[in-house]
Amino acid sequence: MQTRNKIMDDISQLMTNAMGVAQGAKDEAETAMKSLMDRWLADRDFVTREEFDAVRAMAQKAREENEALSARLDALEATSKD
Repeated sequence: MQTRNKIMDDISQLMTNAMGVAQGAKDEAETAMKSLMDRWLADRDFVTREEFDAVRAMAQKAREENEALSARLDALEATSKD
């Protein structure tokens, strides 16, 4: 009976070690895939969300300034025609 428990303990230890190796391989594969995706995205000249939001805010401000200047120009033209 003692031999049977030893065999079961050995099998249990082997399975535990195999799970550890599998987890390590999974972590390594995820890290490699993330690095590959980061390099691929960097090569495509994509912008980050922060950069996009900053440019969008600048464009919105420029649009508002353009509208204000256009209204001011219209008002000046209207007064010069009188």
